[in-house]
Amino acid sequence: MNATLDGQELFGEQRLEIELGSLHRDLMERAVPGLDGVVSIDLGGRSRKIKQRGVLRSASRMQMNEKISAISAYMDGDTHTLITSRGESIGNLRMDTFKVTKEHADGAGLCCDYEIVYTQLVA
Repeated sequence: MNATLDGQELFGEQRLEIELGSLHRDLMERAVPGLDGVVSIDLGGRSRKIKQRGVLRSASRMQMNEKISAISAYMDGDTHTLITSRGESIGNLRMDTFKVTKEHADGAGLCCDYEIVYTQLVA
C-alpha cells in the first residue's frame, strides 16, 4: 500500500520519509503589580510541523508536471489526512509548502526529489 493524501495516491513509495515534529504548547506570561515575578498561563497544545520527503517518478516531463500540479492543489488552506504505507493515519494536516529540490533523469524517465511541510492543527 502506498502513502495517500485524502485517499489519493500522489507520491509513490520512492524513499518516502515522514518526520514528525513535537507538539507545541502556547503560554501567556504577565507581570502583576505588587508581585515579584510573572503569572504564567498555559494555553494548551497548539500544533506541530510534519515533514515529508521522497522522490516522484514519471515517464515524461508532462506527467511530472501533472503530478506536481496535483500535489500543489492541496495547498488550499483546508485540512487533509495522510495515511502512511504502514497504515498510520495523520489527520488535521494543512499543507504549508511543497518544493521540488532536485530533478534528475533515470532509466525510466524523470525523477524529482521533493519536500512537503505540513502543520498538524490541534482540534
